[in-house]
Amino acid sequence: MTEAQPPIRHIVFDIGKVLIHYDPNIPYSRLIPDASERAAFFDTVCTAEWNLEQDRGRDWTEAEALLIAEHPEKTELIRAFRTHWHEMVSHAYDNSVDIMLDLIQQGRDVTMLTNFAADTFKQAQQMYPFLKTPRGVTVSGEVGLLKPDRAIYETHVKSFDLEPAACLFIDDSQANVDGAIAAGWQAVWFNGAEQLRADLVRLGVA
Repeated sequence: MTEAQPPIRHIVFDIGKVLIHYDPNIPYSRLIPDASERAAFFDTVCTAEWNLEQDRGRDWTEAEALLIAEHPEKTELIRAFRTHWHEMVSHAYDNSVDIMLDLIQQGRDVTMLTNFAADTFKQAQQMYPFLKTPRGVTVSGEVGLLKPDRAIYETHVKSFDLEPAACLFIDDSQANVDGAIAAGWQAVWFNGAEQLRADLVRLGVA
């Protein structure tokens, strides 16, 4: 914490790759065993850009239909993305979850801000009940906005009555960290629970 920054009063966690694992290769390594063929599928069919639009709020039925029209021979593999989505979030990062739960137990104000499709987030909450523990969450697919767009940070602040300069954002994406800083927040790049604990101590939170 520098002299120009107020004390941190609000801690905001990202979810994917901070609290829970995410890797589409987990089910597709079984569905498309050849690594080069699988990489080509993610590069040209179920791309990261295509999946991001579900995080923005696009319905899965529409998303699948768009790809099936272009790649009818890949219909089953396209539909498998949503069908087997639960396998992609294979486990929680227990050490990170422990940090979050400890902060809540200490009485810290903890919320979450995530790029996540609305329906898969609800599924994730059923799989990982600790996602219901913070005071609340802004889900990109529910608000139609994506990190690192400034508008989603502003939406989160308004929704939970936060002071931007007193917010600490924790995200594994440097672009999203930069987006938070541009919105007037404090932020750290997540590089494992050990580093996060050190960052929290450095910033006077833990």
